[in-house]
Amino acid sequence: MAGSQANNPLHGITLERVVTELVEHYGWEVLGDEIRINCFLKDPSVKSSLKFLRKTPWAREKVEALYVDTFTR
Repeated sequence: MAGSQANNPLHGITLERVVTELVEHYGWEVLGDEIRINCFLKDPSVKSSLKFLRKTPWAREKVEALYVDTFTR
């Protein structure tokens, strides 16, 4: 069981870190263009984004996929 996360590129990375690093890299406007969700488009903040992403699995998957594509290549 200890090796079950060995191939997970997000292992040990918090959702807050994912959102913060994406915002630093792309900015809110570009991030909103990449992933069309209101928490990135209208009055965006890390706090509101985290609240939405924790309740919305499909959106979280898109954000995590963008993070992996952006930072793990």
